[in-house]
Amino acid sequence: MNKRLIIGFALVLLAPFGLYAQVKSTYDKKQVFDPQFFTNNGNEMRSGNGAPGPKYWQNRADYVIHATLLEKDTMVKGDVTINYTNNSPDTLNYLWLQLDQNLFRNDSRGTAVTPAGDRFDSNGFKGGYNIGKVSVVYGGKTYAITPYITDTRMQIRLPFAVKQQGDKIRINIDYSFAIPEHGADRMGRLSTQNGVIYQLAQWFPRMCVFDDLNGWNTLPYLGNGEFYCEYGDVDYYITTPADMIVAGSGDLQNPQQVLTPAESKRLAMAAKSDSTVSIIGQDEVKASGRKTTGTLTWHYKMNNTRDVAWAASRAFLWDAARVNLPSGKKGMAMAVYPIESIGREHYGRSVEYLKFSMEFYSKTYFEYPWHNAFVVAGVALGMEYPGIVFCSHKIVNDDLFRDIAHEIGHNWFPMIVGSDERRYGWMDEGFNTFINGYVWANFNKGEYAEKKSPALGLAKGLQKEHDPLMIAPDANDDGGMFYYKTSLALNILRNVVLEPDRFDYAFKTYINRWAYKHPQPYDFFRTMNDAAGEDLNWFWKEWFYTTWNVDQAVTDVRYVKNNPASGALITVENLREMALPVVAKITEENGKVQTIKLPVEIWQHGPKWVFRYNSTSKIKQVVLDPDNQIPDTDRTNNVYEAK
Repeated sequence: MNKRLIIGFALVLLAPFGLYAQVKSTYDKKQVFDPQFFTNNGNEMRSGNGAPGPKYWQNRADYVIHATLLEKDTMVKGDVTINYTNNSPDTLNYLWLQLDQNLFRNDSRGTAVTPAGDRFDSNGFKGGYNIGKVSVVYGGKTYAITPYITDTRMQIRLPFAVKQQGDKIRINIDYSFAIPEHGADRMGRLSTQNGVIYQLAQWFPRMCVFDDLNGWNTLPYLGNGEFYCEYGDVDYYITTPADMIVAGSGDLQNPQQVLTPAESKRLAMAAKSDSTVSIIGQDEVKASGRKTTGTLTWHYKMNNTRDVAWAASRAFLWDAARVNLPSGKKGMAMAVYPIESIGREHYGRSVEYLKFSMEFYSKTYFEYPWHNAFVVAGVALGMEYPGIVFCSHKIVNDDLFRDIAHEIGHNWFPMIVGSDERRYGWMDEGFNTFINGYVWANFNKGEYAEKKSPALGLAKGLQKEHDPLMIAPDANDDGGMFYYKTSLALNILRNVVLEPDRFDYAFKTYINRWAYKHPQPYDFFRTMNDAAGEDLNWFWKEWFYTTWNVDQAVTDVRYVKNNPASGALITVENLREMALPVVAKITEENGKVQTIKLPVEIWQHGPKWVFRYNSTSKIKQVVLDPDNQIPDTDRTNNVYEAK
């Protein structure tokens, strides 16, 4: 006999004990458990199980860059050579490049759509690229090119076609740009008592991604949505006044030419120390023994990366310590900052924060693939690049720790797992915020662990008008949802829907599959479904494609034959659109406490479910979601108290 009929007959024998006035549910099981949702098949490029397919490809861009910081003119001037490999099955008659500095032109789209005073406002700065000579080398011949520039993109129209599947072309570009003071919170310059700190990013023309889904990805840079870049090796040379320190992505190639003997000796000490070693101390900023005239060229190289950035200043203090990676490889965590940011509650602990974060993420998710990383104190509030992060010179204590842990966490998402930030902000900000929660909880025995449940705070935010996660960052009016809603969704998936072991295995499978590649949202969804062994399409739909809310309620408790020793039937209801498993903590009068977990499939039958609990005495209390793990929008109906 149908089990629901059995329950129905049993209810006739029960004494009524209703708890709340009836509230009409807006839940629709057909919307949640929709078999037509997410049914597109895999293909040879992207398999149905979420892995790269047997014919997956992506193009490659290797760079050699020479740039000079012209301090008198507040300008960077340089040239870039791009060795571009077309691994696609398509011939290319033209190439597209990103010119992100053109955001700072007064006629840019980004300037037009950014509210005055916004974090990404250019504050009226008139800058942008000055593009000089452009040429390409193909088949042993050099061709002069007149580029076509539109907003933050540049097209190179070729007098020939670059062939498919391994053909190569070399692009040479001369360029310069004025350095903005407030570079849309991605870069800029900060005046300090000992000199200006220059944070340089988006500082050379970069190739747009050409992929199997969109061909050339040419969305303009509007300031909010971030970046989508090809992988390759970047070999770069930065020339500055000789008394400046240059901190850059990757490995310094010529330390003997740019470091003093004392700096070299101390760096060697730091490479063997788990405690912070001062490379340039407070009393050495103006008397470091460095040349005071002429220039020096710092040569850095970073392999298999999607970007590089750097910072330069004569105001830098410099700290460093060893990083211990799971494979036995060693690295370095370093920090450069001005005297204004000194102190244990300030940047004095920044290397400690950076080192712990790098080691934790490497051990827990995927080993850090490069050797070194810098944190740079400056004008940018918080911005990430491979091997280097920019943080505000003002922040202190737990805010500084969280900022460093967050920004270096981006080296995993999207620097290692190379998602498209321009379209899907949650794939980097949300994934990163998710892993941040665990580094916060584990640092120094929970020194900076979250004290409140994120679900309770987000529940209020979800009740306000907001956009779904599957919306472009530049169109999202509440970017915080990319961070916190995604992070909470993953925590609920890990701790409520699946369990930690299954989730962790599937999540690491996704990272390993898509390291140094270009995953799309459905590649993540499919991998999690496949590796966790669960059809989670209902979950992806409600969390990422909708703005639904969740409201679970316990609405009735009755006893079989009016006898608590014969068992209890407890009614739970789903009053809003979202479905999630039910976790109920049940306390009896005799002191017995038990936590019951009901799978999400109970809601396949509708908005109300009655489950049997093997009580041995009267039920004193029922609490739904006792650990505050879900963003329940009305927690007043989560509790039953015996009358």
